[in-house]
Amino acid sequence: MDTPSAETTDQSGTVESGEHQAEQREIVTSGTEVQQAPVVAARIALVGVHGFGAHHLANLRRLENQGAVKLVAVADPNPPGPGELPESVTVHNSLDSLLAGNHQPDVIIVATPIQTHAPLALAVLASSADLYLEKPPVASMADFLHLQEAAEQAGRSVQIGFQSLGSHALAAIDSMLANGSFGELPGIGELQGISATGRWIRDRAYYKRSRWAGKRSMDGVDVVDGVATNPLAHAIATALRIANAMKADDLESVETDLYHANEIESDDTSVIRIRTTNGLPITCALTLCATESVEPYVTLHGTEGTATFHYTQDLLTIRSGLGETQHAFGRDDLTENLLQHLAAGARSESVPLLSPLENSGAFMRVLEAIRTAEPPAQIPDSAIDWHGEGDAAHPVVRGIEDALERATKAHATFSDLGLPWARPASPDYMRPLFAGEPSTLPATDGDTPTQPSPAVVLRSGGVLPQSLSPRPYLHPVSTLAGTVVTDHLAADHPWHLGVGIAIQDVNGANLWGGRSYRRSAGAYLALKDHGRITLNHIRQPDANTTQLALRWTGPDGAALLDEQRTLSRTVLDDRTWRLDLRTELTAVVDASLGSPGSHGARGSGYGGFFWRLPAMTNPRVFTPRAEGEPAVHGTVSPWLAWTGTFGGTEMFDGGGSPGDRTGTLVFAAPPEASDPWFVRMAGYPAVGSALAWDKAVELATGETLRRSYSIWISDGILPIADIQRLVAER
Repeated sequence: MDTPSAETTDQSGTVESGEHQAEQREIVTSGTEVQQAPVVAARIALVGVHGFGAHHLANLRRLENQGAVKLVAVADPNPPGPGELPESVTVHNSLDSLLAGNHQPDVIIVATPIQTHAPLALAVLASSADLYLEKPPVASMADFLHLQEAAEQAGRSVQIGFQSLGSHALAAIDSMLANGSFGELPGIGELQGISATGRWIRDRAYYKRSRWAGKRSMDGVDVVDGVATNPLAHAIATALRIANAMKADDLESVETDLYHANEIESDDTSVIRIRTTNGLPITCALTLCATESVEPYVTLHGTEGTATFHYTQDLLTIRSGLGETQHAFGRDDLTENLLQHLAAGARSESVPLLSPLENSGAFMRVLEAIRTAEPPAQIPDSAIDWHGEGDAAHPVVRGIEDALERATKAHATFSDLGLPWARPASPDYMRPLFAGEPSTLPATDGDTPTQPSPAVVLRSGGVLPQSLSPRPYLHPVSTLAGTVVTDHLAADHPWHLGVGIAIQDVNGANLWGGRSYRRSAGAYLALKDHGRITLNHIRQPDANTTQLALRWTGPDGAALLDEQRTLSRTVLDDRTWRLDLRTELTAVVDASLGSPGSHGARGSGYGGFFWRLPAMTNPRVFTPRAEGEPAVHGTVSPWLAWTGTFGGTEMFDGGGSPGDRTGTLVFAAPPEASDPWFVRMAGYPAVGSALAWDKAVELATGETLRRSYSIWISDGILPIADIQRLVAER
């Protein structure tokens, strides 16, 4: 449970059946006829009157004014002040005392600290009352299974307090996904994935409000009070509900990447990556260390658009090629829903619970993964800015908004993104490309200086979702002074992966990522045509050379191409080094290597060598004869240069120097063919050498295509004369 301001909305007036229920209630008799009977106010007891319990008190007053309930007793070791409750309400200091008071409650609401949920819920189920239990249900999967067993044996109904599950928007989303449309409007096509984003602020006072706040355990008892299990738990529960993955066995896997900036045990900034048993990815990126608090939302990513559900406001925004529409919905109150369910007779399915205990099984799988994960990593002070003073101070993780967006767009963890404060990825996913990496600053041995080594990291890409066409790539790549000159998993194009080789169409398989251009449609289409490039073998014949053996496969796993890729480095002086990349693509079957350009998309002949640059200021791109994107894009020239002031130089391991740095990248054209340059500056910064600009390359089985690329990476802005000298000395 969080404070009332955490994930609540004013329920007053949002329940369509509220006033009607105050007048009459339908009951099911032993026959089939439905009769009307006068309302008998349900007797309610509340355990926990502070924190979120205060919200329940306000809601019960509303329902009592309607004649639907009668609050008969409350229990709290810290009783409410004089006059806060009607004189008819008996106040106890414990649930045991309340149960001994002969109040005969129909329903008991438990809104207490997380670690007390299990024993209190079991005590309620042992009485004659049904149960409303605040989220999260309990603090471990073992307790959840015990609670399920107790509820079944007692024959009692249990509603879990995920209030967002009462939103009428959920039924509308179900209908849209089932029918492919939203009323008279087109929907978002086939659902490809779901993401949840939460950006809130919590100050020091928030974690001082109680002994259990921010704890993983207390006195040997599980608490698990983190961003994903308490304040933003609704984001995960709502995403799971939309995915129709509510039972524990609806999930295939749960991965956690947990961190904290506050002085707490639990996580306040985390990514939870889930895969359902039907293969749907769900990625939840959450923080309590944002620049400003915004309403959390769940996004449905479809083949034809997106639907964003702001679940605290019951607002659904649908975006597609036809534009954007926004729709507001009402919400059913979970307490009323529980009462209607019970009044339907013997826990009839005619009025199902909106958030029954059994439908929290998938959420509990997530909580259990968090509970059993290694403790959250501390985000270093160098990555945090503190705002405010004293107990009102709150941390802001630098760049957290961009990190959350990248994570949800690419279904990536913070570790996958290689953020400076994140845990390093496993060696199977990320490793230095050359011997002795990473080293970004000159080292000295006595009075003898040694040359610095650039940081070049090889990522296998194996954990990436299929929609990004997983493949090996280089990121980060740095100058000798440590300025990072690559980017990956960018929010604008998550399939742009550092430095590598990728082709959008190999025999109809997308080995580039994202949507595929089709001449017949004259447009980019979201297709399930993504292949994969697998790193089969790595060999390092010397400290400055790495050889990769790669297999290109289609979406069905069938082999298309075999590749031998050789990468080498040469440090030229204290400001410039050269990366050489040579690829040999051999057709396993007759292969057609195409691009959007070869399919008719004019000027979009990308595919082959590609370098995604990071955001920068003062960018300049030029060749010996032209300057600027419009003049350079699509031309053939012996070299292309890119200069600019790159962003912060923090490396993946937290090294590097702060501030901005200028740098120069020089790309030499491959000597094997006159491939045009592909250049983007306005939309995003990138350079490519196009294999199939406007015509596909055809390879017979066993035939090999070869390309060699050289790139000079230099600190500072190189004069044209120096650029020409470097290329001439290649």
